[in-house]
Amino acid sequence: MTTPKPDAAASPPPGCPAHQAPSVTGLYGAAVADDPHGLYARLRAQYGPVAPIELEPGVEAWLVLGYPELLELTRNEQLFSKDSRRWRVPAEGRLRADSRLLPMTSWRPTLLNLDGAEHARLRAAVSDTLAQVDHRQLRQATEAAADTLIDGWGPDGTADLIAQYARRLPLMVFTQLIGLPAEAGPHIVELISHFVDSSDKSVRANAEFQAILLDLVRSRRQAPAADLTSWLLAHPAGLSDEEAVHHLVVLMVAGNETTINWTGNTLRLLLTDRRFRATLTGGRLTVSDALEEVLWRDPPTQNFPGRWATSDTVLGGQYISAGDMLVLGLAAANADPAVQQPSGEGLGGNRAHLAWGAGRHVCPAQHPARMIVETAVETLLHRLPDLQLAVPAHELAWRPSPWSRALVALPVLYSAFTPPRTPPVERPAWTPPSSPSPSASTPSEPTSTPRTPGSGRPGLRSWWNSLAGWWSGR
Repeated sequence: MTTPKPDAAASPPPGCPAHQAPSVTGLYGAAVADDPHGLYARLRAQYGPVAPIELEPGVEAWLVLGYPELLELTRNEQLFSKDSRRWRVPAEGRLRADSRLLPMTSWRPTLLNLDGAEHARLRAAVSDTLAQVDHRQLRQATEAAADTLIDGWGPDGTADLIAQYARRLPLMVFTQLIGLPAEAGPHIVELISHFVDSSDKSVRANAEFQAILLDLVRSRRQAPAADLTSWLLAHPAGLSDEEAVHHLVVLMVAGNETTINWTGNTLRLLLTDRRFRATLTGGRLTVSDALEEVLWRDPPTQNFPGRWATSDTVLGGQYISAGDMLVLGLAAANADPAVQQPSGEGLGGNRAHLAWGAGRHVCPAQHPARMIVETAVETLLHRLPDLQLAVPAHELAWRPSPWSRALVALPVLYSAFTPPRTPPVERPAWTPPSSPSPSASTPSEPTSTPRTPGSGRPGLRSWWNSLAGWWSGR
């Protein structure tokens, strides 16, 4: 990269956010929901690997579309900082107090917003905390939650895999992992959706969500338990209450929302792509291959804010001014012709995608997220092997979020249940102590007939049953 030598008499070239034409593309609304791949291709054709955009009317930014440019952006902290306090739009008074961008761009004392030594300290706390989660127990808990949700769908053979499965299952696991009570779950997922989608309720939802987590942190500070919150507070990094709250926000939003979208997008692929589904059922590919295909083509986070230029520079042929925001175009960079095979085949086993980001800020929660999603998809296919999409594929709608790639609904039809897997022998360490032990009764033998309402898994599943039943209005 060559840093330009500014000329006092010179004006930045066309394309600079400060000199954009009124017709600049907006990264919001129907355009980013209905056909994001077409949008990114048009921007690439018009501007190259870095394109000027608007995040909302009058708020400019750069969208990094190129694979090598995104790698350069994420690896050069000296030129491109994670500290959003460098953003010149709010500094110039051009960001409204009620802007929907605030929850996703406001500075917080987290690993997402810091560089250097402070970032390393906080990242170590989060990574070490996540490493304490036992993967075998996590898989067992995810299976139990999945079985409970499927059992509650009723005899009519219809379901919405977003509302009734993908959106509920991760939260049933995450609320338990961080130590929140079960009854808080539905309200929390609503709050998360508001500020991830940058809806008109995003600011208030963000404040309420943080208040809930602050109460949890103060409680665990006084009485630690076997959960992520307590482990985070006990880490040698010595997080303050404020730092702990903000990192729980990161875990819940990045972990929960990403897991929801990854599950839904993988199920959509299996139900709509005849080529992939045929090879999957034929035994050549696995669910793991499907997960990678989705991370390449429809990653759960399609764009992410961002980086802020520390000085005037050039990236991808564009003049970047100090204080400009650069948005990581994760989906667009994955589709960069420079890294795509001409045929578009063979992406399933290739993990060189940028769905998790890159550089020092690569997502630290990708491994537990993968285990939850893979288990959720495998369990559903095992229980309902004849799943079919209930509407034409072109009728599926996407949420109008500039950040998430998420379906509104995924309606399906099915005909019969198959038995779930053998229940876990012991309760995970972070299961609420009120749950009865799985050893209190003997699991029923597998059968090829539908299970009766009273034949659910004992022990661990009793907690899931009460939560799923309450959540379903029963």
